[in-house]
Amino acid sequence: MTSEFAGLRGSRDIIAEPSTRPEAFEGDAVVLFLYEGGVGSGPAADIDRATGGILSRLVAAGELTGKRYECLPLLACPGVRAAQIVVVGLGARECCDAGVIHRAAATATRQLSGRPRTRVALAADGSWTTRQIEQAVAGGIVGMTGQDLYRAEKRRSRFGSTVWIGAPVEAVNHGAIIGDGVNFARRLVNMPAEDLYPQTFAEEAARVAGRTGLEIEIWDESQLARERCQAILAVARGSSRPPRLVMLRYRAAGDRPTLALVGKGVTFDSGGLSLKPSDSMLTMKCDMAGGAAVIAAAATIAALQLPVNLIAAIGLVENMTGPAAYKLGDVITARSGTTIEIHNTDAEGRVVLADVLDVVRELKPAKIVDAATLTGACMVALGYDVAGLFTNDQPWCDRVAAAARSVGESVWQLPMYPDYDEQIKSEVADIKNVGEGRWGGAITAAKFLERFVGGIPWTHVDIAGPAFAEKPRPWIDGGGTGSMVRAFVELARDGIE
Repeated sequence: MTSEFAGLRGSRDIIAEPSTRPEAFEGDAVVLFLYEGGVGSGPAADIDRATGGILSRLVAAGELTGKRYECLPLLACPGVRAAQIVVVGLGARECCDAGVIHRAAATATRQLSGRPRTRVALAADGSWTTRQIEQAVAGGIVGMTGQDLYRAEKRRSRFGSTVWIGAPVEAVNHGAIIGDGVNFARRLVNMPAEDLYPQTFAEEAARVAGRTGLEIEIWDESQLARERCQAILAVARGSSRPPRLVMLRYRAAGDRPTLALVGKGVTFDSGGLSLKPSDSMLTMKCDMAGGAAVIAAAATIAALQLPVNLIAAIGLVENMTGPAAYKLGDVITARSGTTIEIHNTDAEGRVVLADVLDVVRELKPAKIVDAATLTGACMVALGYDVAGLFTNDQPWCDRVAAAARSVGESVWQLPMYPDYDEQIKSEVADIKNVGEGRWGGAITAAKFLERFVGGIPWTHVDIAGPAFAEKPRPWIDGGGTGSMVRAFVELARDGIE
């Protein structure tokens, strides 16, 4: 099964009609966005006038509140040509940001996509900024796309055409590319490990590189051995699927500093000899979500032609229990020369990233960000919806956090005190791959990674919680979420000077 990414052309079924009036739109439905406090102005007021005050009466009766993600369909309204109106709430105007708008648009399209629709319009509010419109368009695309890749009868149907009323053409086109990028990452995460393993992931990367103009380099197991990537090779030994390292490059015009995105690509994680329980293993096809975010972000950045030079690197392995599997007590010499004592084979992601980060360090980027479903400990600390941030450079971490929050991706920084370094010291090697006991495990994992960035400004994003939704939310089906794709695109948008 091939993942789709529209690339430079965007999604041809996403259309901007800046001058169309919502009441005059002919189609299956028109979506209105409503703030708390009444109908106000803009498209909702236009529809209210056209229908003789239906919305105002519903607000007065308390049937329509504008609370966040409240979604109310109104059928066969007089004065409106669309078959139905769907009103979705944005909450208080002063608290509404791009993330709220993104999720509200996704909530509306998710509700409508439960059956086939030929033509649906969403009416952008006149107060929205260009970037808020982009995030709304992206949300609309995400909401109508499910995780049912292998079902004969799909639960979600992408609309024949999605029309954005009152939105500039460029903002709609850019939002469509961003939405397709998020869905590309989601599709990769939702594919089972039998179909998506290191070789096929690399093939997906080659296809998307061809469509977006990215340069690509793929290291197979022989090249990895020549490059002394013994950490990647050690984790991969227990699987019949050989490892890969994928590097993508995008070069903007002019002399600009280089941003490096690094992703963990464990396409299935059994835990190795430190075997996971069955319930914990069920969703471990998602352990490559960091790699999916990186490849999707790189493709989107290239498609949008953003002003940054980019290196994207993904280490791809399966962590299995075959006869050659790496063992507790083994000492591995990573590419950097650092020796690693293995205390837990289920702490494999950081071992893989040790070599990938060293490869990237050698290319001398100005800044590094890595994304990884690295630790359950981060989920214990922050829950399912918030990614953890860890850094060796506070201004760079602040930039990453601001980019994520500007598009509604929740992040929170955890400390990196020097005392945590003591917890990963080994008696027989330079370091060990876990800390002391259960406590502070997300931080000791980050301190492990810090050893391999060579002092380059770096921020680690632990997406173990938000990368995979165990249950559906109003704005997205269960499964892969595309966590951090939009944040990385936003980070690259203004360059990294």
